[in-house]
Amino acid sequence: MQVLCNLCVSPGVLQLECRDRYFMIAVDLAATGDVPRFEAVDGTGTYAITEDYAAQCGYSISILSLLGLVELRASYFSCHTEKGAGFSFRFNLITTYEGVDAYYALNKTCSSPLPWSPREVTCEVNYMEVSVRSELPCQSGSSDDSSTLGPLYSPSTEVWQVTFQNPYQQLPPMNLSQARQEGYIFDHVHDRIVFRTPYGQPESYHTEVTGVPVEVVHATVFSRQSWVVVMVDLIAACSMDEGSYDSGYMIWGTPEALYPSLGTTQISFGLNGNLVEQAAVVQKGFIMERYNSTVQIGIPYDAEGGYRKSFVSDCLSEFYIFNLYLKQTSVDERHEETVLWFHRTLVTPLLSSPLFTEDQTDVDNGTFSIHLGKVPRDVELTSVQLNGQEFAVPFSDSIAYTLTEVRHSNKSHSYTLKVPLHDPIVIQEFSKENAAMLHKLDINYTLIVKPGDEPYYHTFSVTARMAVSAPPSFDVVCTESGIDFKLAYRSFDYLWDFTIGSDRLTPVLAANHGYTMSNDSQSLLLSVPLFTHGYKYKDIGLKGFLGTFTILVRDRETADILTSTTKTCLFNATEFIMCSTNGWMTVVVDLSAVLPSGEMPTRFHLLNNFCVPKAVDGTRVLFSFPLHSCGSTVKLAKENVTYQNKIYLDTSENAVEGFNPPTPHRMTVQCTYPLVGLHRLFSIHKFESDKEGVGRI
Repeated sequence: MQVLCNLCVSPGVLQLECRDRYFMIAVDLAATGDVPRFEAVDGTGTYAITEDYAAQCGYSISILSLLGLVELRASYFSCHTEKGAGFSFRFNLITTYEGVDAYYALNKTCSSPLPWSPREVTCEVNYMEVSVRSELPCQSGSSDDSSTLGPLYSPSTEVWQVTFQNPYQQLPPMNLSQARQEGYIFDHVHDRIVFRTPYGQPESYHTEVTGVPVEVVHATVFSRQSWVVVMVDLIAACSMDEGSYDSGYMIWGTPEALYPSLGTTQISFGLNGNLVEQAAVVQKGFIMERYNSTVQIGIPYDAEGGYRKSFVSDCLSEFYIFNLYLKQTSVDERHEETVLWFHRTLVTPLLSSPLFTEDQTDVDNGTFSIHLGKVPRDVELTSVQLNGQEFAVPFSDSIAYTLTEVRHSNKSHSYTLKVPLHDPIVIQEFSKENAAMLHKLDINYTLIVKPGDEPYYHTFSVTARMAVSAPPSFDVVCTESGIDFKLAYRSFDYLWDFTIGSDRLTPVLAANHGYTMSNDSQSLLLSVPLFTHGYKYKDIGLKGFLGTFTILVRDRETADILTSTTKTCLFNATEFIMCSTNGWMTVVVDLSAVLPSGEMPTRFHLLNNFCVPKAVDGTRVLFSFPLHSCGSTVKLAKENVTYQNKIYLDTSENAVEGFNPPTPHRMTVQCTYPLVGLHRLFSIHKFESDKEGVGRI
């Protein structure tokens, strides 16, 4: 069943607007449904605007689900535009309710707000369109040159033929009727010759211009009239760059030289069909740069006019959509303009959108306070689990917990959860190790991304300690040469022992290990130089390494570990050597000092040619190898043992793996260990030492 509503008020129609080179209709998606339907209307009938028909006839339909809109754009030269003094558009919007179709007429007449340039090209999302100023000779006896290239359905189009130029193959000519059957449109409107083609046609070709992918369709329309041949060159060339995301910007590029230009092209751009004034470009955070004959546009991810959407995969993510609108003007050697109009939809990759959780518990006030922040505007909190018991949001007035929501100017919102520390739902247990009563709360937030019902679960656990004589914690600072620990003594800190591993921290121990220790009734200061006993190292590379040092707090009576202070610092030493307790030598060294001026090494190795560095950066190398390997020599003295190896630099281009001619370019590295601390030495190739060795390069 159908209902005609020519006089009805169209539901959800938000805009009927004439733009620079197109007519735009915006309709509420709730009125059209997920599959919007439009018809184009002219004097010959009505025509359903399908996906293929839209690309052929100059229409584009975009579903902007994030805004709840569907947008129809129609070229001023679209198939069913009635061209009189202006451009008259007639459309039917079709909606369906309970199986009944209703038709709503959407009509408007536009006049072009801007004068037409000699050549104009539109790069829409689904088609390319080029129009050129008509300068064809008149037919004899007629002053109306429109008969030379007749209207779209005129029989005179049979006189005209078109051939497509393709650098990769030679294509036969066809008449305009055949071209239309292949999806091409040629027309003559308002003294302009118009050519339109969907993307990806067999006669198009793809190329790269200054590294940017470009699709080109080159059509030559010609007609032989008596002894005169009339030819019109119609070239549609559009950047097909899909955009890329880099450092908070969506980057899109187009070549400067798509069409001939005496100098750089003039660029203006914006979002959603609105060009931004040049002065406002910087203010809005946009970037426009020219690089290697390419125009690059940068759109900040949070630019006004972009659309954001949350997405749940393994974590909470987000992506941004931008409808780029760009005008590019070039002037050729004849001082005639070519204007390109780009419509491009750019989408960022999935970006991490982590929530922020902060424990703001006030023990003195007896209340857990947990802040959940950076919640996107399209994400809603629906329930909260507290130690396994679920409560729907908003909370009932009958419970003792509160949940406060705050909406922020950056379009995010946050929640603050408060639970009494002594509420029955809170798990309470005494910890001898902490000498405190522990109050534990495990929280599981259930959030929903809207629209939809896909859940995202965010967990957070918090423990509040209500205690006296809790074990102390050090203040720790990373320095260039090591780690500094500081402890302000409390009256009951005599209850604890501080140890490095199993060894009690004393002035004697500090002196033996090379620490600097200051201990009085007020405070304990301990400076631990790098490469002294007790460090653990990881992520060792040419740019540095992580060093970790731990001080344990033990019960003085039982020696049980109650707590610890561990600090990991990043050290950026350009040269260092590590001699581990398990028999490994790790060394980073700059070999430029032993390299003759002007030479560059081609290969590095140890005494064993097959022992090569784990990493190389110019003349800096990283080796890590067992002491008993790679040709290391062992020198036994009265009180210590030294493992020595050499780093060789090959500068000969003829050096090959397994054979290297004698070379003076080498550096000696060694590790020395006290014999008293070695458990095994020569009996088996298993190395154990109480202490790290002392290295030397």
